Amino acid sequence: MYFYDMSKYAFLISVVCCFFFFGMNTATTQQKDSENTNTLIQPPYLKAGDTVAIVAPSGILINREDEVDQAKALLKSWGLNVVVGQHVFKQNNHFAGTDDERCEDLQNAMDDTTISAVWCARGGYGTVRILDKIDYTKFKEKPKWLIGYSDITALHNQLHNEGFESIHALMCTSLTKDLSKIKPAIDTFKDALFGASLSYTLEGSTLNKSGTVSGQLVGGNLTLLHTMLGSDTSIDTSGKILFIEEIGEYKYHVDRMLQTLKRAGYFDNCKGVLVGDFTKMKKNNTALWGSSIEQLIVDALSEYDFPIAFNMPAGHERDNRAMILGREVELKSGKDQSILTFKN
Repeated sequence: MYFYDMSKYAFLISVVCCFFFFGMNTATTQQKDSENTNTLIQPPYLKAGDTVAIVAPSGILINREDEVDQAKALLKSWGLNVVVGQHVFKQNNHFAGTDDERCEDLQNAMDDTTISAVWCARGGYGTVRILDKIDYTKFKEKPKWLIGYSDITALHNQLHNEGFESIHALMCTSLTKDLSKIKPAIDTFKDALFGASLSYTLEGSTLNKSGTVSGQLVGGNLTLLHTMLGSDTSIDTSGKILFIEEIGEYKYHVDRMLQTLKRAGYFDNCKGVLVGDFTKMKKNNTALWGSSIEQLIVDALSEYDFPIAFNMPAGHERDNRAMILGREVELKSGKDQSILTFKN
């Protein structure tokens, strides 16, 4: 009986040890997998002779041929070739063609191995309608830069979750007749495309929440981030720095979106928030909000101890500086100034 009990005891010990070491090995493997997937794939920077495709995954471009021609001329002045999607100037109600047509242009540009970057002609609304139609199989074999902002945030989010960096920057319809008026936006767009260093010194704010953090920069238009919530395209902001910008909203709409994101845990493990332009904010004549948009954001995020930096020149203003989403950055937020540095 004694030997039987000892054998039984030894057997149990061996089983426990196996589970322990198996669990340790699994945890180590999962940690390594997590570390491996945390660094996003950087598409090759552009060089003279490369080709850029212009597509329109969102709103219509009726009577905007001149702006697309200007965009083509700008790219050609940098030594690049340009192709324009077959359906760019089509119209289907609000959109630049049907969902299938807009998706076809985007898919062709994603799949074409001769194309090095995909530049969205404009935003508006419509990208979310084609997100689930896109196949990234060929794109993953030869990644390329996707460029845009506003409604294109949906694509930036999806690319991030697929494991790729992308560029938040001006679009074709952002161009003005006198390009000198948007020189910083154009210069930084070119720098991002061709691999020059990016670093921004931002005007300070008494409402900035001071601190220094590092992490991947993610985000974009607040409405789109809110729209993606609960879907496979929503971004996990854990360990990341979130950029937000907005246009044409009531302040209480902005607060509602922040409160919704907060209740969903969006900010729980976020490392910092970078705030861009909040443009053309609407006024509610029956019940004024009573504070600035900056104070609204600070109040909504008051329970978190991460840094918050205002005055990033990015969004729906002419001075729309380029940012590489998914890239590791260092954010130093202070009352006098903030510094955003992209790591190479």
